[in-house]
Amino acid sequence: MESSIECVSYSDGMDEDEISHPHLFSQYSSSKSSHINSNNNSNLTGGLITPPTSVHELLECPVCTNSMYPPIHQCHNGHTLCSTCKVRVHNRCPTCRQELGDIRCLALEMVAESLELPCKYCSLGCPEIFPYYSKLKHEAVCNFRPYKCPYAGSECSVVGDIQFLVAHLRDDHKVDMHSGCTFNHRYVKSNPRDVENATWMLTVFHCFGQYFCLHFEAFQLGMAPVYMAFLRFMGDEMEARNYSYSLEVGGNGRKLIWEGTPRSIRDSHRKVRDSHDGLIIQRNMALFFSGGDRKELKLRVTGRIWKEQQNPDGGACIPNL
Repeated sequence: MESSIECVSYSDGMDEDEISHPHLFSQYSSSKSSHINSNNNSNLTGGLITPPTSVHELLECPVCTNSMYPPIHQCHNGHTLCSTCKVRVHNRCPTCRQELGDIRCLALEMVAESLELPCKYCSLGCPEIFPYYSKLKHEAVCNFRPYKCPYAGSECSVVGDIQFLVAHLRDDHKVDMHSGCTFNHRYVKSNPRDVENATWMLTVFHCFGQYFCLHFEAFQLGMAPVYMAFLRFMGDEMEARNYSYSLEVGGNGRKLIWEGTPRSIRDSHRKVRDSHDGLIIQRNMALFFSGGDRKELKLRVTGRIWKEQQNPDGGACIPNL
């Protein structure tokens, strides 16, 4: 939060490249799993190769430790590595330092075609098993994959499950936490003409047993500065569709109202913002709402979150108020 901004929150308390490859979950531990992959060191010990103990280890690249997919390359001595790392090691075998050339390990590629492997997020609860070549496609959209930190004020690289990220937002980013399904925020900015694509604030709400992120910020839309508020759901897109929210801002006898479905934090903050999926207030309108001499921004944004109820007859969602 910028020093020039005051935020007053109210809640009604209603319902609730020498190559190294860091592993995906090295930055978090959760109640489900502390790490998906342990840090697997190179198979080299004192210059000797330790024999692999499984087919899965045979298919592990000795450089990046990821699973290898065709084309799988090998040197004249039979040492294998993935196509990505072949470029990164400048065509030199990382095991024996011989030139790699363009030799394919067709036998290992055929072995890979016969394998079925569990999703790499199995320790986080995914029960699925896939043919070797389908595994990557599934993992890119797996519902059990970790979430990225939703904080938009910096390029935070932390990933984890929802409970871990809630604690991370509270402890590391010092985000305001509130309980309840309604909110009333007042935003004050002494110089409303100073718009530098800066995120103003993020507030986390806990209601209906879920967590929601309320974003409010100023940014440039074309040549015009605007203010925008929107809600993101800390969960997957399908779960997000079970909820709706409204935002209202006004003053001087006028008001704007926005209603919509919160976007999942699977969608990045920038993606949601650039799609204009939220309450957008032009600067002139914001200053009109602020009243006074129009030299200071004073906006009050109120809102409500509710859960949709599935209609057993028609299948459509009806508001559960």
